[in-house]
Amino acid sequence: MPSDSSPPNRRGLITLAWLWVAAPLAYGVYELVHKATQLFTG
Repeated sequence: MPSDSSPPNRRGLITLAWLWVAAPLAYGVYELVHKATQLFTG
């Protein structure tokens, strides 16, 4: 058995998970700023 066994490369999965969370969050922040601007500027 090799002693230098490393975990599988999951960079793609981690990137996908971050995008899964970051995309809706960014959209929500955009909508919040847009609606707050409309609220305070008329």
